[in-house]
Amino acid sequence: MKKVTTLFINLFILSCFINGQSLISNVYNRNILSLNGKWNYIIDPYESGFYDYRYMAFDAENNADPNYGGFYIDRKPNDKSDRVEYSFDASPTLMVPGDWNSQDDKLLYYEGTIWYRRKFDYSKSTNLNRVFVYFAAANYETHVYLNGKKLGIHIGGFTPFNFEITNLLREKDNFLIVKVDNKRKREAVPTLNTDWWNYGGITRDVMLIEVPVTFVKHFAVQLKKGTKDVISGSIVLDGPPLETKCSIEIPELNILKNIDQLKNFEFQVKGIKYWSPENPKLYDVIIHYGESTVKDRIGFRTIETKGNQIIFNGNPIFLRGICIHEENPMRKGRAYSTEDAKLLLGWARELNCNFVRLAHYPHNENMIRMADEMGILVWEENPLYWTIMWENKETLENAKKQMSEIITRDINRASVIIWSMANETPVSTTRDTFLIEMAKLTRQMDNTRLISAAMEKQAKKGEPLTQVVEDPFAEYTDVVSFNEYVGWYDGLPEKCNMVKWEIHYNKPVIVSEFGGGALAGFHDDKLTRWSEEYQEDLYIQSIKMLRNIPQLSGMTPWLLVDFRSPKRMLPGIQDGYNRKGLYGTTGDKKKAFFILKSYYDEIEKNK
Repeated sequence: MKKVTTLFINLFILSCFINGQSLISNVYNRNILSLNGKWNYIIDPYESGFYDYRYMAFDAENNADPNYGGFYIDRKPNDKSDRVEYSFDASPTLMVPGDWNSQDDKLLYYEGTIWYRRKFDYSKSTNLNRVFVYFAAANYETHVYLNGKKLGIHIGGFTPFNFEITNLLREKDNFLIVKVDNKRKREAVPTLNTDWWNYGGITRDVMLIEVPVTFVKHFAVQLKKGTKDVISGSIVLDGPPLETKCSIEIPELNILKNIDQLKNFEFQVKGIKYWSPENPKLYDVIIHYGESTVKDRIGFRTIETKGNQIIFNGNPIFLRGICIHEENPMRKGRAYSTEDAKLLLGWARELNCNFVRLAHYPHNENMIRMADEMGILVWEENPLYWTIMWENKETLENAKKQMSEIITRDINRASVIIWSMANETPVSTTRDTFLIEMAKLTRQMDNTRLISAAMEKQAKKGEPLTQVVEDPFAEYTDVVSFNEYVGWYDGLPEKCNMVKWEIHYNKPVIVSEFGGGALAGFHDDKLTRWSEEYQEDLYIQSIKMLRNIPQLSGMTPWLLVDFRSPKRMLPGIQDGYNRKGLYGTTGDKKKAFFILKSYYDEIEKNK
């Protein structure tokens, strides 16, 4: 019987390996081994380790020849006469997680392929357990090999992915080789043109996950839409079925329920305390199935819209927000750690924010979990930015996959209240169709949160001082959000006093961007561009203008802190940075910081 069981398990694993694998969620609360640290790397702008005939050789079964092959073989010379034109052992190292651009000056602007190698030993706790390698993100196209065998490919720079390695794993001398290519492509998501640094590399955590043969792969547990005391959700198992019940436990609420309908369960609770910015209450939630036990910390809250208001836990709320890029300005690189999250969200708290817009792509999981702990509401965004190739079916499928990966990762995070489909995408029929498909997928996966997009405004025909928001995609969103730069790209700050707004939707409005640039420490009069005084006056005039919008339910000015952008190269001022932050890159507050904070203090006082 044991041999039959083992055969069944091996066949099941082989099927998963061939057919692709869905995402494992809640990884940080599982049995994991970190592979973070120093990885050897080889720069490969000509793709020699992938395409060059000198490295390509395969056996009759189309497997790479162990005696000769690409970089993924990590071949060593057989003797002193053997010619091998690469060596991971002799190559330098990069820290993982981390972008390559900020770790070596030679790589600051590099866009192309780098090969990584990490050697490790691993012994499973029990022989029948399964093991996966998990990447929290790598930018942008990633090919993964273990011990010379290809595991698969992932496309997308900001979402997690995993591969099963159970049948390839050895107790000693494993070598994981990862090809990461951050070249921008027209058909990609995001596309060629962006306004942020294209950080390359294995930018987030890498780990091994050990699980039982059959395990809880991912799950959703949240308040049912339209209710205040009914918990609903779903559980996805991976592995051969067991003769046992799946159960969910919430000890503090005295809940222990057997779950019969894994795809759609619900049960009533009493005495629940709602998660909120004022009281970010999190409950231990434990799911049991056979030998698989998964524990998470989950908050319960409601979010909906009524007319032109956002209703949070039954009451209207004003979202006092700020935009954030995933960058730690103090060490000048891609943010990824809990410490990075504490820094950025702590600065947002200093502004008296209860809300952040994580632009323009999914940020790392530490940011979302820290927002849960700190009580900060979150807008998460798909990297559909500017002029995507809307007519390309593969681009749509790529965008859907990235959206599904981030929803799977973060569906249990109480802080996340808005899924954003896109940013500043010009209206067209193909674009509208594309975004409608994205919204449809998002609502199918999660109907408990709001949907929006950072749309554009325009001047009314014949009335240049009347700004109109009439994007047809707004018919499909719960919240109307738009970016505006009156006083920066559109006239001077005094123009804010003359502008009127027409918004043709009875929905809540979030102004998803406004602001202007200032070099921290540069002072002059309020008409001098790049001075802190200009930015300060722009915030004063913008807030006066925007607070007259009757549907206004929140705002996320652009943005928290200066960040790197190769589009911003004015010498002595920008020097490769977007200077619209309220903090400079040394952490100093600009004068506009205090204008926004004063406004947010007033709103909180009068709520």
